[in-house]
Amino acid sequence: MKLKLLFSSLIILFLFSGCKESKTVDTNKNDYLDFSKRDDQATGGIKMIPISTPIGNFNVWTKRVGNNPKIKVLLLHGGPGGTHEFFECFDGFFPQENIEYIYYDQLGSYYSDQPNDNSLWTTERFVEEVEQVRKALKLDNSNFYLMGQSWGGILAMEYALKYQKNLKGLIIANMMASAPAYNKYAEEVLGPQLEPKVFSQIKEFEKNKDYSNPKYMELLMNYYYTEHILRMPVAKWPESINRAFKHLNPNVYVYMQGPSEFGITGNATLKNWDVTSRLKTLSIPTLVIGAKYDTMDPKHMEWISKEVQNGRFLYCPDGSHCSQYDDQEHYFPGVIRFLKDVDKGLIK
Repeated sequence: MKLKLLFSSLIILFLFSGCKESKTVDTNKNDYLDFSKRDDQATGGIKMIPISTPIGNFNVWTKRVGNNPKIKVLLLHGGPGGTHEFFECFDGFFPQENIEYIYYDQLGSYYSDQPNDNSLWTTERFVEEVEQVRKALKLDNSNFYLMGQSWGGILAMEYALKYQKNLKGLIIANMMASAPAYNKYAEEVLGPQLEPKVFSQIKEFEKNKDYSNPKYMELLMNYYYTEHILRMPVAKWPESINRAFKHLNPNVYVYMQGPSEFGITGNATLKNWDVTSRLKTLSIPTLVIGAKYDTMDPKHMEWISKEVQNGRFLYCPDGSHCSQYDDQEHYFPGVIRFLKDVDKGLIK
């Protein structure tokens, strides 16, 4: 009889303990999806942040997705003059990993104010803008990761070189540390990979500064963009990418980058930009992303990862300049692993 009672008690204990275990709640995930304690709940995470500049005050657009007190990733889009829309595929990968991320349109970009004054378009002023955004969002070195792609990579490097004390980690995606080196790669490697006739036609349009000619853009789209910008037929490009290109501010882009797609040319202000000699001063955990078919030399990006004091290189063998879209199989696991490794103290 005693054995039966003992056996019954053990069964009841097992069943109840099993029920209790099945009701265990993932508090991190619940908090991630909870907007109720946030001041941006009514706008779905969107905030217009006031920015002070030498010519006056303006507003920039941000949108915060999720809650994670230890991992907050501020995304710096490309261009210059592009938009956060280049990053919209992150919605399919970061939320299930409980990674908080913030979309952000820099001043002059589509969803932010767009003042018509070229004195604003300098790396120095953009760095101070990022710092004002950081303060407004209450990000600090216990949680703040800065991720920049293309021109955003330039801005991320410049910010880190001045304010790395504010960062927990840095991600440089698809951007070399030298505009002259980028120009050399475009002219000597990427251009000659095109069919000679096509490359000759493109160079002729550029020689004549006939950048608005529909034929020039047709050649770029069909022979260059689909090889090195986004490796998909144009008809299959994601809607978010098409929207981002539609919303690009050409005034900011041409002033800083120039009208050519083969390097930074003309009187563009970024033409001589180069921080290669300063990279060794970066001690924060840094991930550098390079892709086989990128407009940027992946070997240069790998070099950056070794030049900084605490770097890691992520190679996308199937990717191009927008490897967040055309090589997601390698891109997102690598980025997520880096963020979690830094958070766990595996990279210091």
